[in-house]
Amino acid sequence: MLDDLLKPEFIKINVECSDWKSALKQGTNILLQHKCVEERYYDEIIRSFNDIGPYMVVAPGIVLSHARPEAGVRKLSMSLITLKNPINFGSKYNDPVKFIVTLAATDSESHLKALAQLMELFMDSEDLRKIMDATNKEEVLSIIKNYSK
Repeated sequence: MLDDLLKPEFIKINVECSDWKSALKQGTNILLQHKCVEERYYDEIIRSFNDIGPYMVVAPGIVLSHARPEAGVRKLSMSLITLKNPINFGSKYNDPVKFIVTLAATDSESHLKALAQLMELFMDSEDLRKIMDATNKEEVLSIIKNYSK
């Protein structure tokens, strides 16, 4: 379930970042601090962005950051950050980004239910806006709970 992964300690609100790499680092660092991923997970995310382009910018204002399980994932986990100031990731249609979810999946299936719930949230523009404008974690958690069924 989405709310099983996005606990308060995996959420940061209004994070200040200088560029897209530092924004991705912030999301990955949460997972690193909780020993869910290895340092090389961030490196693999950056490599993917450099090789393939901004495909992780999945919708207007939203990045779903991820890499393959073998890139240092230790535990199924997810972090969520909102940016104080939106940042361009190089996406023609979906920049600037204000909302970053970093997903670390241990295999190709265990994360699918939480991912489906996250996609439902992404499709609700009102709840999405509320998360992007949230001033505290409790606001975010109450919205996430609505999608965790």
